Amino acid sequence: MQDFIVAVDIGTTSTKAVVYDAQGAAHGSGDQGYPLLEPKPGWAVQDPLQVTAAALEAVRASLSGIADVAGLAFSSAMHSLVGLDDHDRPLTELLTWGDNRAAEQAERLRAEHPKLHASTGTPLHPMAPLPKLIWFRENEPELFSRVRKWAGIKELIVHRLTGKWVIDVSCASGTGLMSLDTLDWDPVALAIAGVERDQLSRVVPCEETLSLESGELGLARGTPLVIGGGDGPLANLGLGAVRPGVAACSIGTSGALRMTVERPGIDPAGRLFCFALTPGTWVIGGAIDNGGAVLAWTGTALAPELGPHPERELLRLAAAVPAGSEGLIMLPYLLSERAPHWDTVARGAYIGLRHFHGRGHLVRAAIEGVCQQLGLVLASMRDAGHEVREIRATGGFARSELWRQMLSDVLGMPIGFPAAAQGSALGAAFLGMNALGLADSLGHASDLVRIDEVRHPDPGRAAVYAEHLPLFADLYEELMPAFRTLSRSERDRGR
Repeated sequence: MQDFIVAVDIGTTSTKAVVYDAQGAAHGSGDQGYPLLEPKPGWAVQDPLQVTAAALEAVRASLSGIADVAGLAFSSAMHSLVGLDDHDRPLTELLTWGDNRAAEQAERLRAEHPKLHASTGTPLHPMAPLPKLIWFRENEPELFSRVRKWAGIKELIVHRLTGKWVIDVSCASGTGLMSLDTLDWDPVALAIAGVERDQLSRVVPCEETLSLESGELGLARGTPLVIGGGDGPLANLGLGAVRPGVAACSIGTSGALRMTVERPGIDPAGRLFCFALTPGTWVIGGAIDNGGAVLAWTGTALAPELGPHPERELLRLAAAVPAGSEGLIMLPYLLSERAPHWDTVARGAYIGLRHFHGRGHLVRAAIEGVCQQLGLVLASMRDAGHEVREIRATGGFARSELWRQMLSDVLGMPIGFPAAAQGSALGAAFLGMNALGLADSLGHASDLVRIDEVRHPDPGRAAVYAEHLPLFADLYEELMPAFRTLSRSERDRGR
C-alpha cells in the first residue's frame, strides 16, 4: 500500500492537480482551464468562483482510481487579489498578477516610499496587491469600504476546503504587505494600503497543515492539507534548484529566473524580488512579463495566414537566421516589463531594421530578446552578489530545439532540462511530503529530480550574444523618454 500526495497547482489560466508517490512519480492528473479576462486596457481579471470550481474539479479528476491519499499540497500563482463581503462572497473580480490598473499608484509608491521594497522584498509594481489596494481605495471608495476581507485565490480555495483563513509566507511575501524581518504583516505597509490586519488572512509557514472539512473532493474529512507556497518559489523546489548556486529558469507565457538563498537578501538597486519559502530558504530573482507571449504575437502579427498555431513554422524560419539576427534587435516589452526594470511604460521595439531582414529575422530577434531579458536578470543576480553556477529550466519553450539552445547561448551557461515538466506541482508535492513525514528533507526530495538533457553554449553564438547584451540594455535606457511620451499619450486618449 502506498501513500500519495495530491499536488494542486493553481495557475493563471488553468489548475493542474497531479498525484505523486513518495519517489516523485506521477500516477494521475487533472487539468481544468478558465478564461483570463481583459475588460479594459491593462486589466487582467477572472471570476474567482469559476477558478475555485475548476480547481476542485481538477483535483477530483486526478483522483480517479487513486486510493491511500496521504494529503494535499498547494501551489498558486502569486499576487492575486479579491475583495470579500461579511459572508465571504466576492465583491470584486479576481485581479491577477498581470493586472496593471495600479500603475500610477505603483509609480507613486516608488517615489514616496522607496524603502518598502527593501522591507517587504516585493518590487513596487502594479502586479502586487499593495498598489492594487490603493487603487481600489482611490477609485472605488464605496466598494473598498464594504470589503471585509482581502485574499488571494489560494486562500479562497483553502477556506472553502478547511474553513480557515490562512496565507503561507511565500504568497504573503509577494503581496508587498509582509515584513521580511518578522514574517508577518508590516504595519507601515498596512497603513499605506489603508487596510486593517483583521482584513487579511493569518500568515503561516508553507508547511502548515490543516484538515479537510469539506467532503466535496471525495476525500475523507480530516485528510491533511498542506498549504504550500507560491508557484515561483515552488518551481525551484520542483526543479531541484535548492542548492547554493543553482538557479531555476522558466519560460511559459511569461518567464522567470530565481535561486534559493539561506537568508533574505535585497538588491540595493531594486532589480530583484525576495520571497520566503521555508525556514532558512528564500527565493531571490526576477520575473519577466514577456516570454512565450512574444512568440504568440509574432504569429498573430507577422504570419496570420499560418493559422492559429504557427509556432513550429515560425521557429523553423528563425532557425535559418544566424545568431544576432544580422544586426536586428527586438526589445520584447509587448506587455510592459517586470525584472529588472519593473516598468509599466516600456514598449516593444525593433531596432536596426534593414531591407534584407525578413520574417525569420523578425521572429528570431523576438525570442532572442526574451532570452536577453533573462540575461539582464542573471546579470542583476550576480551584481547583487549571488553566484550562479548551474541553471535548470522548464516551461513550454523547452519543446523547441532552437529555443533550448538559444537560452544556453545567450546566458553563456549550461542549461539542464528535467524529465518532469510540472515544476511547481512537483515542488508542492515535495513540500507536502516533507510536512507529512514522507521525505527526510526538502533537499532529499529535490534529489529525486532527474535531469534528462544538458545544453552547452556554442562558443561562437555565445560570443555574439555577449557582445549584444550591453547594447540591448542601453537601448532600453535610451528609449525610455519615448516610451514615457507614448504612455502619456495613451492615458490622454483614454480620458
